[in-house]
Amino acid sequence: MSETGAQTGGPLTKVLEVDDVTIRFGGLTALDSVSFDIREGEILGLIGPNGAGKTTCFNVMTGVYQATSGQVLFDGKPLTKLARHKITQLGIARTFQNIRLFRSMTVLENVMVGADAHSKVGFWDALLRTPRHRHTESESTTRAKELLKIVGISARHDELAANLSYGDQRRLEIARAMATGPKLLCLDEPAAGFNPAEKLKLMELIRRVRDEGYTVLLIEHDMRLVMGVTDRIVVLEFGRKIAEGTPAEIRDNPAVIAAYLGVDEEDAS
Repeated sequence: MSETGAQTGGPLTKVLEVDDVTIRFGGLTALDSVSFDIREGEILGLIGPNGAGKTTCFNVMTGVYQATSGQVLFDGKPLTKLARHKITQLGIARTFQNIRLFRSMTVLENVMVGADAHSKVGFWDALLRTPRHRHTESESTTRAKELLKIVGISARHDELAANLSYGDQRRLEIARAMATGPKLLCLDEPAAGFNPAEKLKLMELIRRVRDEGYTVLLIEHDMRLVMGVTDRIVVLEFGRKIAEGTPAEIRDNPAVIAAYLGVDEEDAS
């Protein structure tokens, strides 16, 4: 994706900015002065070898950890010290490396749980099933079915989440995250455990999610998937940003080649 918006012709809006973020755990520096941004309507990949700091960075952005210094800005406003549910309400949703579904609930119910993040219906409305509650529930059901159609599992909406295949559980988790109405959808290792055919389908799904109007952050180990689906890529190594650019630029970057192959940059160039 280019530096200008395809529809407006102007600069792309920065949805999220990681501004000089450092995080330490005791004597260990997990992130060291990391800065980058995510732009509206793009798919940004965050990659790096094992131990590079990808998940730590992801967790700072989504409120799991607090930065030791620096800040994360969302729509220009700092996320510092906000509770995780407040960050979700602002418009950041995430999936997890380890699938976290309500396995004893149906597929449809799992997605409707995501919609509850913005529900204005109170306890007594729900208890008494007031017209306001019934209207909200109807809207949530309709939206949940639309999202299940987008991710390709609408035919299974009445089944228990526990009965889905591993790949469909991943799709369900993405639909549930989308149900929160995010401006930024963060996918943490969505291809983990997938075979090559499933990865190709996942690439199609990620593109479709972006085409539905979502901005996507992708953390993923599979380089072929990342190179095939992202607009830009940020590369971390040992907690530092070592490269940023288009997939083509990253593919030919000596520092990235050295990080992944364990050779000197001079040998990689």
